[in-house]
Amino acid sequence: MKVAIVQFKASTKKETNLKKIIDYITKAAEKKATLVAFPEFMMFYTNSSQSSKQLATLAETITGNFVTSIAKCAKENHIDVVGSFYEKSTKKDRVYDTSFIIDKNGKVISRYRKIHLYDALGFRESDKMVKGSKIAKPVSTTIGKIGMMICYDLRFPEMSRLLAVAGSEILVAPSAWVKGNMKEEHWITINKTRGIENGCYVIAPDQVGNIYCGRSLVIDPYGKILLDMKKKQGIGYVDIELKNVTQIRKILPLLKNRRTDIYPTLKI
Repeated sequence: MKVAIVQFKASTKKETNLKKIIDYITKAAEKKATLVAFPEFMMFYTNSSQSSKQLATLAETITGNFVTSIAKCAKENHIDVVGSFYEKSTKKDRVYDTSFIIDKNGKVISRYRKIHLYDALGFRESDKMVKGSKIAKPVSTTIGKIGMMICYDLRFPEMSRLLAVAGSEILVAPSAWVKGNMKEEHWITINKTRGIENGCYVIAPDQVGNIYCGRSLVIDPYGKILLDMKKKQGIGYVDIELKNVTQIRKILPLLKNRRTDIYPTLKI
């Protein structure tokens, strides 16, 4: 199954990015990809000078023009799409950082609101965003069962493990990984580790340019890097074989060998 991963530099203009996204979806379908995955903040780039009120004004609902237009394109091109957007919330001047999966029929089959906000290393996403309240259940897609994460979530192994135990064969993590000291090393190491410890594929499309490092990755269930897009804007393609998940989980049964009977004995 062919998967397309999009790495691009989002502008501050929602309409400009949407046009580019539609074009990428069409191109991925022309190359016979069954799913195309986009990075976090693909809706638009919000710089430090943009206020929380301004961001909230530009945010949309899941039934707004941004997601609806992408869903229409997915249906027209008969391709699954993983993307993200700024979703309106009930909290004043705050938005959700939300990812979604749209199937080839144009239906939104999953929505996940980021639960770990990036309040670290000098950043405070909580100044403009509100935390999600639950992990989305893995869903079946044309490439396999997907568990959704977003960027900073990758630093919390509990989440990927829960998704794997719940049946995920593939973890998809739309990201906008901020540049900085050791940040690319962290990015590569964390993505490889999430794949190795859970015996699953990891698909991590990343923003490039602005303040982000790029390096969109696809990792196989044994930790091999199948794709590293470096600093290039555009589409990368990878073939996903679910039999590899089954095989690796058989010879390296980390999920099966967990001692869940013992773990609760550590009192915190």
